[in-house]
Order: sequence, then structure tokens, then C-alpha cells
Amino acid sequence: MIIDWLTGTAFQVAGTGTTWAELLGFLTGVLTVWLVARQKIANWPIGIANALLLMLLFWTAGLYADAGLQIVYVTLGCYGWWHWLFGGERRSRLLVSRTGRREWLVLLVVGLLLTGGLWALLDRATDSTVPLPDALTTALSLLATYGQTRKRVESWWLWITADLIYIPLYAYKELYLTAVLYLVFLALCVLGLRAWRADLRRVDRPTPVPPGPAPVAA
Repeated sequence: MIIDWLTGTAFQVAGTGTTWAELLGFLTGVLTVWLVARQKIANWPIGIANALLLMLLFWTAGLYADAGLQIVYVTLGCYGWWHWLFGGERRSRLLVSRTGRREWLVLLVVGLLLTGGLWALLDRATDSTVPLPDALTTALSLLATYGQTRKRVESWWLWITADLIYIPLYAYKELYLTAVLYLVFLALCVLGLRAWRADLRRVDRPTPVPPGPAPVAA
């Protein structure tokens, strides 16, 4: 079966087996973030494939919140795919924008509720050994993905924060290749933040008006 092959060992890192699901998740994950940074629409279908691979990987590693998170990623991936194409003015392509104060407040409340709820669930209903960091990274990742479906430039800061927690978390769970993957993600997020901020400055820049008298209305 395909699942048996994906959970089989591709090679070993520091004496620990790396599965095909982890290897393919590494490759599709890097490609997805690189495409997001360049605002390429192909990031969404590749990201959906990446989420399915990581779902299998995390479930077998006992990271249940991260495994469940991938189902939400698939849903958000479909939404983001559509919204990038038709979410702009008059159903045009979406442009990069900033996160408003009210939206930040909503994100803060939702993030706290998600983290607290998932922490309690993982601590009481599963055998997770890392319930709090698993819950926190899950909440941050959801908020960051939502922000990217809306092309909010600040979504990159949420991803950077999540990655800084993910890297030692995956190393602790002996998912070494995935830890390296999130180190690569961290670098790509910094590049993505710079690229989106540059694009935002171009959007915000007013169109220059040539000197001379104003045109006469017809």
C-alpha cells in the first residue's frame, strides 16, 4: 500500500530512520514556501499535497494536534487558492495588504482560545509528551495560514514565530529532517517578508501626476 511505502525508511539521519513521507514533505514544503514568497498560485495545490504528507508523518510521531492541523491546511489551501485568484477588487487577483487593528484583536483572541483549548485536549485526551508547544505552534500556524490566504504581510511574522518553536520541538521528537526543513522555512519566511513588504510599498506608492494644468473635463 502507498501508506506502507510512505511510512517506510528512505534513509537514516544520526541513526534515526527518515521516512519517505518526511522526505517528500521536506521537498514539497520548501517548494510551497518559496512559491508563496513569490506570490505564485501554484503554492496552493503543492501545499495541499504537503499537508497530506505531513499529516501522516505527524500522526505516526504522536504530534496529534499537528496531524489534525493538516486537515485544516487542506481546507485553507482550497480557500486560499480561490481567494488569491478572485479575492481582489471586482473579483480580480488579490494584492498584498496590512493587518488592521480590529483584525489583530480578533487574531489574538482566537489564538489564545485555540492554544488553551488544544493544550487542555492534548494533555487530557492523548499521550502527547509536548502538549503546550504542540498546541501553541498549531494555533500560530493556523493564524499565519489564514493571513496568507488574505495576503496579509504580517502573516510572515507569525510563521517566523512558529518556526522558532517548531525547530527545537521536532529535534526533540527526533524528526531531524523536519527540524532542518523548518530551519529552511525560517530563512524563506524572512525572504518572503522582505518580498511582500517591497510589493506592499509598490501598492501603497501613489501614481505620479505629470506637471501642468489639470485636464479639462469633457
